[in-house]
Amino acid sequence: MHRLFHHPNILRLVAYCLRERGAKHEAWLLLPFFKRGTLWNEIERLKDKGNFLTEDQILRLLLGICRGLEAIHTKGYAHRDLKPTNILLGDEGQPVLMDLGSMNQACIQVEGSRQALTLQDWAAQRCTISYRAPELFSVQSHCVIDERTDVWSLGCVLYAMMFGEGPYDMVFQKGDSVALAVQNQLSIPQSPRHSSALRQLLASMMTVDLQQRPHIPLLLSQLEAMQPPAPGQHTTQI
Repeated sequence: MHRLFHHPNILRLVAYCLRERGAKHEAWLLLPFFKRGTLWNEIERLKDKGNFLTEDQILRLLLGICRGLEAIHTKGYAHRDLKPTNILLGDEGQPVLMDLGSMNQACIQVEGSRQALTLQDWAAQRCTISYRAPELFSVQSHCVIDERTDVWSLGCVLYAMMFGEGPYDMVFQKGDSVALAVQNQLSIPQSPRHSSALRQLLASMMTVDLQQRPHIPLLLSQLEAMQPPAPGQHTTQI
């Protein structure tokens, strides 16, 4: 999977080595070191000081994450385990998607209860529960699962950037049912830190019905229009 991508928002593979040990195969990967750590490290660092990411910071990070996802989806794959701990931060603060071990084909045609249960069991093992899309908790016998599972996870990441924790982190920590919680439309806390446009963007990502959830290209066009001016640039008001 790493070898498929050469994108600034996806972790690059420096080198690799394949070894055979009897009937087993091992892969050794050499990956870049990111001294700033992950997006979650940054969220926690700010939270310890009683602070949060600003909306301008959130919008820039979200744009980079979406561009990485767009590259993955364009090649016919989905990440399937997007979360703040799987997003590295480069020296300039750019987000870089990592941990491609759960990636699989974007569009999965489910035909029958056996296939549905197999996919559901796979998701339970490979997709982090508090960032897992609703359709992966109870897979229908005849349905299509597509790359918009990543859009739900992206919404959870956005929520974490806005509020310092994922929307279902506390549900999981308290031992309550995340599977039940994600079936209801998310209630987004009011905060003067966030614009109505950002809240609406989050709400669209957290749409329970997969068929109503937006694809990444639409989100990208909305995000590009919302981007703050670059440092040193001034907008002219008319």
